Amino acid sequence: VHAYKLSYSGDRDQEDHSSKADGVAQVPAGATSYTETVAVSTVAYYSAPSLRMDVPEHPKLLDEELYSRQLDVLGIPAMQRIQKAKVLLSGLQGLGAEVAKNLVLMGVGSLTLHDPHPTCWPDLAAQIFLSEEDLQRSRAEASHTRLAQLNETVQVFIHSGDITEDLLLDFQVVVLTASKLEEQLKVGTLCHTHGICFLVADTRGLVGQLFCDFGEDFMVQDPTEAEPLTAPPPTQGSPGIITLKGEVNGHSFRDGDLVTFSGIEGMVELNGCSPQPIRVQNGSLEIGDTTTFSHYLRGGTITEVKRSKTVKHESLDTALLQPRVVAQSTQEVHRAHCLHQAFRALHEFQHLYGRLPQPWDPVDAETVVDLARALEPLQGTEELLDEALLRTIALSSAGCLSPMAAFLGAVTAQEVLKAISRKFIPLDQWLYFDALDCLPEDEKLLPNPEDCAPRGCRYDGQIAVFGTGLQDKLSHQHYLLVGAGAIGCEMLKGFALVGLGAGGGGGVVVADMDHIERSNLSRQFLFRPQDIGAKVAAAAAQGLNPDLRVTPLTYPLDPTTENFYGDNFFSHVDGVVAALDSFQARHYVAARCTHYLKPLLEAGTQGTHGSASVFIPHVTKTYSGPASAGTSEDTIHPVCTMRYFPSTFEHTLQWARDEFERLFQLSAETINHYQQTCTSLADMDGPQILTLLQQVLGVLRVRPQTWKDCVVWALGHWQLCFHYDILQQLRHFPPDKVFEDGTPFWSGPKQCPQPLEFDINQDTHLCYVLAAANLYAQMHGLPGSSDQTALRELLKLLPQPDPQHLNPIFTSNLELASAPAEFGEDSGPGSHKALEVWSKGSPLKPLLFEKDDDSNFHVDFVTMAASLRSQNYGILPANRAQSKRIVGRIIPAIATTTAAVAGLLVLELYKVVGGTQPLGAYRHSYLNLAENRFDRWVPSAPTIQTVSS
Repeated sequence: VHAYKLSYSGDRDQEDHSSKADGVAQVPAGATSYTETVAVSTVAYYSAPSLRMDVPEHPKLLDEELYSRQLDVLGIPAMQRIQKAKVLLSGLQGLGAEVAKNLVLMGVGSLTLHDPHPTCWPDLAAQIFLSEEDLQRSRAEASHTRLAQLNETVQVFIHSGDITEDLLLDFQVVVLTASKLEEQLKVGTLCHTHGICFLVADTRGLVGQLFCDFGEDFMVQDPTEAEPLTAPPPTQGSPGIITLKGEVNGHSFRDGDLVTFSGIEGMVELNGCSPQPIRVQNGSLEIGDTTTFSHYLRGGTITEVKRSKTVKHESLDTALLQPRVVAQSTQEVHRAHCLHQAFRALHEFQHLYGRLPQPWDPVDAETVVDLARALEPLQGTEELLDEALLRTIALSSAGCLSPMAAFLGAVTAQEVLKAISRKFIPLDQWLYFDALDCLPEDEKLLPNPEDCAPRGCRYDGQIAVFGTGLQDKLSHQHYLLVGAGAIGCEMLKGFALVGLGAGGGGGVVVADMDHIERSNLSRQFLFRPQDIGAKVAAAAAQGLNPDLRVTPLTYPLDPTTENFYGDNFFSHVDGVVAALDSFQARHYVAARCTHYLKPLLEAGTQGTHGSASVFIPHVTKTYSGPASAGTSEDTIHPVCTMRYFPSTFEHTLQWARDEFERLFQLSAETINHYQQTCTSLADMDGPQILTLLQQVLGVLRVRPQTWKDCVVWALGHWQLCFHYDILQQLRHFPPDKVFEDGTPFWSGPKQCPQPLEFDINQDTHLCYVLAAANLYAQMHGLPGSSDQTALRELLKLLPQPDPQHLNPIFTSNLELASAPAEFGEDSGPGSHKALEVWSKGSPLKPLLFEKDDDSNFHVDFVTMAASLRSQNYGILPANRAQSKRIVGRIIPAIATTTAAVAGLLVLELYKVVGGTQPLGAYRHSYLNLAENRFDRWVPSAPTIQTVSS
């Protein structure tokens, strides 16, 4: 609860504007100005004509656990800007609700809703926050509470008056949906004048449009999603030519890229230089004249420098006749121009008649075509209008469809985030999308006005496009949804809104055995914080549509459950939707669909990339996705490379992850096994076990009893790993070592390491000891500490570890075979006897690596250990977020991409349920919201094999 100042200006009407939300100040009747400080929750409401809420300027703390997947896409600076932003959203039909949902889930600072119009039946076909009980209530007021519950950190307000110039000045971004052209032009002009980012979005049946105006000088600070390129150590081929050795992560360098250098030995003039442009030639980078520089010796890292980009947008009144559209081909440009004119004609129709065209009314449709012919032509083009396309758009324009709202609402929300965060290139400037391929190709099968007339039911918006025939088919379907994660939640929403399985005999089965984690909440709108760990997807979906019949199952769909998911089960299934996060699981589900000849709808996302696919027996080719993700996180690096010759931060992270497992899991399991079996340590399996236990014992002679003992061990292990181990390696492989042919041993990807000296004032050094000591304490059942100040003081009092006490450990790394012989029964703390004594006592607690608990020191240890290892080898380290994503094998994800691919899948669902469709009706889809790429194509036909007799 916080204190805010509410100010009011304007005439108070006699209507009671009190809200059901907590903490609303009552404005005295007849007042012209009023100020009162009140306590309100994070949900606020104001309905007077110009009642404004001044939000405190102090920055919010970023909840990295909640937004962990999103942070991997956007980064901390972008998220911090998003949390401070104020957005005005006008229009709360299906499309506006989707925009609002995504913005709230993704943590925008404040969102003000504007839609005083009453809720009507067609709204319920696509608006997730409305129900039958909300009919005749204003859409904004009816949506407010449910929307605010999605994210308690977001301020959600309501404005019920007109949109004035004074109101607009309080926002960074303004979005209009389902608005009239006159209002768009008025608000757009004001926003352009005052430098406010302005968006218009709308859907009419199966077509949608999005317009962006971010001003004439909009600076994009980070244009791409990709991490800056880093390359392993180069070699110099000739002056100004650098040859890369090893793999480059992510993508490839390109001509004109800017790079910097660090850690180079010899040609030190390049280290820390200003960004240099490069030319790429057959794996080599040309950087210009280096003849006056010192001779290059070895090592170094090349790092790409991302460049900002300035975008120039025209105002709406100018862009209306000079549309710049997002398109991949001339044909797509022409179709987009036709859609542009169609929307202009529909606006003109609504202006003349005060309504939209009646569903599938041929007279109204011809009127729209005539209006399109009479429009002022677009400048710079002499294209002929596709009148058949215009006619089809007009016939189906009265409808409101949930998948269209889901897709375009996701894209719109992503553009809002681009405006706020200045991350990723915005649209330039119009985007048109149509899914008219959902209509039957045979004109005889198209609906008639009687079939599409309103029924006074929640599906009226959908019936206006497809008629009652498809609605009846949808209601009787039996579908299996595999996975109720982020995409699964969006699909359940789609099922509820379209009425899939909501009639007699229909139903949806949800198979999911995963628990809900807090990091899911920024993408899964069906869940709330109190639902963490609960199975609530089915009940939440039924809350969107009481008629939806959902059966939740917690059995996995895999080879172990084929006795349950067998012939009888699949004989009652009409189709399957896969919302899975592993390719192995997708392959299995696809194989079952092929076996039982069931349609399969499948989608996946990674960051701003998304795909949606449809597979129909005998019509399309079967699913053939990759066997595994194929990402760098899954790459198995050679042990020798990770331990002795790392050249990338992935190598050091894998080493640190293995170090965690050796020290805090395997060692405890080994000791516990010894205690249970009474096995002598001398009988254990070879020197590897002895070395493992010696590492856990470290400089201690007995088991740790206090926090101080754990700190002593952690400091000793720091010295072992990052100082003495490196000295030992250099003893075997000196910096000047050469092969017989004279080639330096330390060259190419092998970087000569340098030992580190422990420095209590270095945060990385201190944090490593803090994390390692806490993990050591956890393993031994001792209390830990998070007090860095106290730890720093304690370390000042501790002597540096005796190298002789560390000797058994670091010697064993490179001289493993001789370790047991060198350290006999009485050779000090590393001896068998000491280990035998130390191993007695209560069982240890093996620590299993857990990435999602930011308080357990797991990710901290791996991050610090990898960073220190990188310092040893002159490698640019990964930050904590990168480390967590890589070692935790986290797939970056955001709500917008998830909603977009789900919308695309439900569009394909219309076709699958509608009946027999030719191959050309179906679409696979791929999108990249960061780069404004939207591809849809016809799937491949199945392979026909001829078998000769």
